[in-house]
Amino acid sequence: MPPTRIDDNGTYAQMWTTAMPMLDVYAPKGVFSDKHALAKELAETIVRWEKVPVIPFFTDNTAAFIHELEPESFSTAGGGSNSVRVHVTTNAGALNREQQLGLVKDIFALIAEAAADPSLTERTWVTLTEAVPGGWGIGGHAYTNEEIVRTARKLLGKE
Repeated sequence: MPPTRIDDNGTYAQMWTTAMPMLDVYAPKGVFSDKHALAKELAETIVRWEKVPVIPFFTDNTAAFIHELEPESFSTAGGGSNSVRVHVTTNAGALNREQQLGLVKDIFALIAEAAADPSLTERTWVTLTEAVPGGWGIGGHAYTNEEIVRTARKLLGKE
């Protein structure tokens, strides 16, 4: 299903994405010296690429988590344990192809910069996953895309 928004007439229109994405970064322990700064930059990056309004409803519910792993706790098929995995979850249809490409490119750059290791891009994987409609639970409620749009419009004084 394509992303939807409620236009000024109160009808649904395809265009504005609605999401509170989550990013999970899995990396060997010690790769990143400032994990909080990286998490904040990653969260801000996806907000920018999704082009949602910069309001607390979105910014307070978009997060990145840095998970440090002991090198002996994971391996590639070739035996390496110096890779980074970034798993991005958005709502269904949140990113068009241009947004996917831009987001992934920016994530690679942020990971390499935060690790101070440009070669890390060769050992980093980014996966993009979509939650099912109704799959965003916030404040005890499982939001659909339309409910997220309605809530945001109310908060912006447009409904």
